[in-house]
Amino acid sequence: MTWLSLDRQRFARELTDTARLAGPLVLGQLSAVGMNVIDTLLAGHLDAHTLAAVAVGTSIWSLALVASLGVMMAVPPSVAQLHGANRHEAIGALLRQALWLAGGLGVALGLATAFGGPLLFELIGVDPALAADVRRFLHAIAFGAPAMALYFALRGLSEGIGLTRPTMIFGLLGPALLAPIGYVLMYGRFGLPRLGAAGAGIATALVLWIQLASLLTYVARHPAYRHVQPFGRRDRPDRRAIGELLRIGAPMGVTVFMEASLFVAVALIIGRLGADVVASHQVAINVASFAFMVPLGIAMATTVRVGHAVGRNDGVGVRLAGGAGFALTLAIQCLSASVLFALPHAIASLYTRDTVVVALAAQLLVLAGMFQLSDGIQVAANGALRGLKDTRTPMVITLLAYWGVGMPVGGWLTFHAGYGARGMWIGLIAGLTMAALLLTLRFRRQAAGFQAAVDFARRLDRH
Repeated sequence: MTWLSLDRQRFARELTDTARLAGPLVLGQLSAVGMNVIDTLLAGHLDAHTLAAVAVGTSIWSLALVASLGVMMAVPPSVAQLHGANRHEAIGALLRQALWLAGGLGVALGLATAFGGPLLFELIGVDPALAADVRRFLHAIAFGAPAMALYFALRGLSEGIGLTRPTMIFGLLGPALLAPIGYVLMYGRFGLPRLGAAGAGIATALVLWIQLASLLTYVARHPAYRHVQPFGRRDRPDRRAIGELLRIGAPMGVTVFMEASLFVAVALIIGRLGADVVASHQVAINVASFAFMVPLGIAMATTVRVGHAVGRNDGVGVRLAGGAGFALTLAIQCLSASVLFALPHAIASLYTRDTVVVALAAQLLVLAGMFQLSDGIQVAANGALRGLKDTRTPMVITLLAYWGVGMPVGGWLTFHAGYGARGMWIGLIAGLTMAALLLTLRFRRQAAGFQAAVDFARRLDRH
C-alpha cells in the first residue's frame, strides 16, 4: 500500500484534524519566538550596538531554550500514546515525573547560560565592544530558565491529550507582557534607569515566570484535566520514569540542539565580521525563526496525531497522520518562501532604519526564502518520527547533516570563497536539505515497519 492509495476521505479528515490541532500550536510557537522579535525590535530602535548585543545574547540563550524544549518534547508523544490507548490514569504520574526532570534541567541550563554563555562568546572571538552588554543580558535572562522548562512540561501534557488552546493562550501572554515591560526597562521609562540589553534579559525572565504561574494555575483548576489528575499525588522522583523520559527526550534535545547550535555558531562566526553584519544577520535570522514556527507548530500537531494512532495500533493512521503533516507543511512553506522572495527590503525595514543593515539583511532574507522548503520538510519528518518515539537515528541524521555538511560548506564559502555572511547561509541551505531528505526516508521506512508489525500481530490473533 502506498500513501497515494490510502483512503482519500480519511486523509482529508486527517488533514482537517491536524490543521485544527496545529492552529493553536502555530500561534503558540509564533508567540514564543515573538518574544525574541520584540527584544530585537526594541533593541533595533534603541541603537545598533544594543541590537548587536541582544543578537549575540539571544543566540546563546536560544541554546538553553531548544535544549529545554527538546528534552521536554518527550512529554507530548508519551502522553499521546497513553491517551490513544485510554490509559488516562498513567498520564498524571508521567507529568509529575516530567516536572521533576524539568526543574533540574531548568536550573542546570540557567547556570550554563549565566556562566558558560560569556565563556562561549569570548572563545569564539565576538567583537569585544559587545562583550559587557552580552554578559549582562545573559546573567539576567538565565533566571528564566527553570520557569521555561517547567512551562514546556505542562504544555506537553496539554498537547499530548489534544488540548492545544492553552499553548496559544499562554503563549500569546508572553509577547503581550514583554512589549511594555521590555520597553520600560530597556528605555528607562517612569524614572527607571535605561538598562538596554540587560533590560531585555530581565523582562524576558520575568515574563517566563508569569507564563509558568498562569499555565500551572490553569492546569490545576480546569475541569478538562481532571481525568488525568495531574496533581493528584505528590510523587517523589522515580529513576525509571525519569530515565524513560530522558531515553526519549535526550536524543530529541540533541537533535534540536544540533540545529539550533548550527544557527548559533553561524551567528557567533558572523559576530567576527562587525556590528553592521551582526545586526543584519540578526534581522534575517529573526524573520526566518518567526517563519519556522509555523511548520514547527504543524510538526508538533503531527507528533500528537501519530502518537494517538500508535496508541490505537493503527498503522494506516500513522502513515495518514505523517502524510497530512507533510502536505500542510509544503503548502505553508511555499507561501513563506514567496513572501521572503518578494519583500526582503520591506521586511528588513521593519526592524531598523539603518540603510546599510537593511541592504545586508535583504540579501540574507532571499537566502532564507531558499531554505523554507527543506527546513519545513525536515521538521515535519522529525515531528512524525517523534510520534513513533523514534529519536536516536534522527539525532544521528541531524548531526551528520548540520555539522557534517552545513557547517563545513558555510565555513568554506565564508572565509575561503569570499562570500561573507551569505556563505554561512548557503551552508544552512545545504545542511537543512540533507536533513530533509534523510529524515523523510527514515519516516517512510519506520511507518511501513509499524504497519507490518500491526498486520503481523493481527494475523497471530486470528490464529
